[in-house]
Amino acid sequence: MALFPTWLLIVAATVVVILSVLAGYFLHKLSVAQKQQAEQLSALAQAAAGQRQRANESIQIIARALLDKGIGLTEASIRIRGLLDALQVDQAVRDEFVAFYTLAEKTAHIPILQEWKQLSRKQQFQFELEMARLEAEYGDFALDAAERMIGRSF
Repeated sequence: MALFPTWLLIVAATVVVILSVLAGYFLHKLSVAQKQQAEQLSALAQAAAGQRQRANESIQIIARALLDKGIGLTEASIRIRGLLDALQVDQAVRDEFVAFYTLAEKTAHIPILQEWKQLSRKQQFQFELEMARLEAEYGDFALDAAERMIGRSF
C-alpha cells in the first residue's frame, strides 16, 4: 500500500509540472502578443499624430494663401472644411469657422475638376457669377476666420 500513494504522487507531480510548463508557455505567448499590440498602437498613434500635423499645416497654408489672394474663397472654404472635418474638430471650432462651412455647403452643387471642364462656357459663367455673389456675401467673415486660423493648431 505504501507504493500506491508514492506512484500516485509521482503522477500528480508530473501533471503539475507539465501544466506549469504549459501555463508558462502560454503566458510567454500572451506577453509577446501584448508587446506587439502595444508597438502597433504606438505606431498608429505616431501615424495619426503625423497626419494631424500635416492637416494642420495644410490649413495654415490655405489660410495664408487665402489672405494673400493666392486661392479663391470658394476653393479655400471647401478645402478648409474638409481638413477640419478630417481632424474631427468639436462643434465649437465648427461654429467659430462657420463661414467656411456655410460657403462650402452653398457651393457644394457646383461641379469641380473634370465635371467643370465638361460644362458649357455659359454654364461655367453662371456658376462663376453665383460663386462671386456668395464670396461677396461671406468674404469678410471668411477672411476674418482665416486670420484667426493663422498659428492655431486643431
